[in-house]
Amino acid sequence: MLVNGVWQENWQPVQNKDEKGRFIRQTSSFRNWITPDGSPGITGEGGFKAEVDRYHLYVAYICPWASRTLMARALKGLEDIISVSVVNPRLTDQGWRFGGFNGSDSDDLNGATYVHELYTKVAPEFTGRATVPVLWDKKTQAIVNNESADIVRMFNTAFVDLVGEGLNMIPEELAGQIDALNEYIYSDFNNGVYQAGFASSQEAYEEAFEKVFTALDSLEERLADGRKFLFGGEFTESDIRVFVTLIRFDAAYHGLFKCNRNMIKDMPKLNDYMHRILAMEGIESTVNIEHIKAGYYSVKALNPTGIVPVGPEL
Repeated sequence: MLVNGVWQENWQPVQNKDEKGRFIRQTSSFRNWITPDGSPGITGEGGFKAEVDRYHLYVAYICPWASRTLMARALKGLEDIISVSVVNPRLTDQGWRFGGFNGSDSDDLNGATYVHELYTKVAPEFTGRATVPVLWDKKTQAIVNNESADIVRMFNTAFVDLVGEGLNMIPEELAGQIDALNEYIYSDFNNGVYQAGFASSQEAYEEAFEKVFTALDSLEERLADGRKFLFGGEFTESDIRVFVTLIRFDAAYHGLFKCNRNMIKDMPKLNDYMHRILAMEGIESTVNIEHIKAGYYSVKALNPTGIVPVGPEL
């Protein structure tokens, strides 16, 4: 991580933990918002107006949080509005690196070798982890936001004057229900698999394991009435949050993170739901199973040999 702008140690997967060995995730540092007229958003400062080719997204296909933003970009038709760079999926001693892996990009925009250089470019004394996604402003040479939840929401609304309304992932009549379900999905499923995989005590692992599969059983039951998506016929932000963890589950979380009661392919409603979303226009291009497996199995603390499993296929 960075301390006062200087890289201090080899990258480690466990960001923090409590007294019982529970994994604790770092909070995001940059929370500005793009808005249609450049006025301030919910947090941060103003000045970030929605414009064509002003913003750039740095992502990793391995990362579910970054993949949320790729999905939102595709679903809202922003591919020609916001450019993208994909980092190398294999985590190095200095975190995310550019280039050197099939399907990854060099940083032609800023000339960085590692993502942490983007952070110190805009905040020379930055202390913390250099995470993806990073939403970059080419005009002011600034990080707009590095919180995936914020980026998804601004993609949903900020560029409507440029690309039209299209799919609204947070319809007003469902907003409260979406927020409530999102909180549960995050705590027990999205972050739950990481709490299981990076637990440093048996108690913490078993607690997380129970949360993950209780959540999966709840989602399977929710879909049992034949609904297409979590809230019926309408695709919402909550579906993005569930999908990014589902699509990685059998390939990474089941084995490497010890979430091994069963695989998603063994849950018929969730498996069909996952493939239904994968078949939506633009979504398959946001999923790279080669990157996902190479990335997760490069975590030395969990897989010191670095051997990447052959299966499963997408």
